[in-house]
Amino acid sequence: MQRKGFSLIELLVVIAILALLAALLFPVYFRAKNASKQSKCLNNLKQIGGAFMLYMQDYDDIWPFGVDPADKYTPDIWNDYPEFKARIPSIPLMHELLQPYLPSKAVWECPADKGQIIDDVSFHILESMPSSYEKFGTSYYYRTELTVKSLISSSIPNLPEINVYFDGSGAWHTGEPLLERNDSWEEIQQKLKNYRYNVLWGDFHAKNVSREQYWAAWQTPLL
Repeated sequence: MQRKGFSLIELLVVIAILALLAALLFPVYFRAKNASKQSKCLNNLKQIGGAFMLYMQDYDDIWPFGVDPADKYTPDIWNDYPEFKARIPSIPLMHELLQPYLPSKAVWECPADKGQIIDDVSFHILESMPSSYEKFGTSYYYRTELTVKSLISSSIPNLPEINVYFDGSGAWHTGEPLLERNDSWEEIQQKLKNYRYNVLWGDFHAKNVSREQYWAAWQTPLL
């Protein structure tokens, strides 16, 4: 007698096999997708590094006189520098300042950008949803201390250890959630320890680093 279809047990076995294959393949797909976004983001930073160099060739090796969204929209982070804080409203955002040195605006968007609620560095509220790029026009942020102190690149002895430009949030290239308003300090620390950042360094190479490496760069003196 000819069979007309699968038995219930056979269907369940097939479904179980498909579920197992999906469980095995999904993490691989997720990692490959994340790696592709990270690679694109690093390439963006390398292009931006080229724009920094071209600008500085035009302006006697001085770091560009620009700010990032954290400076512009949470200016209280500069309370210890009142003269600079007072000038922030008139200072251009870095991505606007450097745009003439780049072929398109697309370079300012990290494909992994999912915004932020709390800034990873100052811990001020800096909402940029659904993405920093869509809210502010850039996914990347600046070590503005370089501009505040009117530094010349050649005067910095340890350029390869200085973070210049970087992702707005270390959550973008990990499975960790963003920092939230109501997070306890313990919850913040738990999230941060797994964060990773794409960073453009002072010698204009770009590299993905851990939170520990990123924070060590922030602690590296400029002079």
